[in-house]
Amino acid sequence: MIPRFTRLIPFVFVFLWSTGFIAAKYALVYIEPFTLLLVRMLLTLCILFAWAFFRAKQWPSMNQVKHQMVVGVLIHGTYLGGVFAAIKLGLPAGTTAIIVGIQPVLTALISVYWFQQKLSKRQYLGFVCGLLGVVGTIGLTQGFSDFTFAPASVACSMAALLGITLGSLYQKKHGANVDLLAGTVWQYVGCCIIMAILSFSFESQRIDWSFTLIAALTWLIFALSIVAILLLMYLIREGEVSKVASYFYLVPVVASILAWWLFDEILSLPALVAMGVTVFGVYLVIAKEESAKE
Repeated sequence: MIPRFTRLIPFVFVFLWSTGFIAAKYALVYIEPFTLLLVRMLLTLCILFAWAFFRAKQWPSMNQVKHQMVVGVLIHGTYLGGVFAAIKLGLPAGTTAIIVGIQPVLTALISVYWFQQKLSKRQYLGFVCGLLGVVGTIGLTQGFSDFTFAPASVACSMAALLGITLGSLYQKKHGANVDLLAGTVWQYVGCCIIMAILSFSFESQRIDWSFTLIAALTWLIFALSIVAILLLMYLIREGEVSKVASYFYLVPVVASILAWWLFDEILSLPALVAMGVTVFGVYLVIAKEESAKE
């Protein structure tokens, strides 16, 4: 039997990860994207290091440290930096979400060859349903009429897609035996290095401090960079990476619901149907594993 709190982990992760888009929308009004990530990661690193110093069971070896820093550059740096930069450069958030939303399909295809994972026809159908549901959800809630092709912004979103996909696969392959807390510390070290380079190379480091920015940063640090990331690392370690990736299909769904609640965005019946298709797709991917474990 699976403990009830363990079963809830994927859904807690999805909710927290979804709020990141909302918090970023508030924060980016007052700060540039790479500078935001640099400040966020530095503060997170200080908190996590203090926590890990007393609670980590074992610190990683130098070889493991290198792998964890690569994961940090890919997941925290490339993914988040790419998403924030794409939105800042004018790519609509909905379009960005669709591009990044290809991640579960890309992860599944790569994992077939990297980990020799076998996917059933039902799981492939689930990935297709999930992708169609994501596209439908975003199109019916945010629309695509404001899309303007900007090569730089599209390139940033594609970099984000590759970052989260390759980072998750890399962590599954090289981070299985690493203490979650200590390993995450080194991930943020790697991310801080790349964000410092990007921030000081392309941005002014100007910050307009306000209550909104501080509140958004606080949420991004504690809810996203600490709790959500530790949950993601746990899910990757304990499950098949393609099934873990399928949970990302639920992120635009939850983000759309939050936007409806916070920003009065319209949720039509067709959009709710598209959300249902997304949820059904995720069910098709993970149902066999859940039933097998009970």
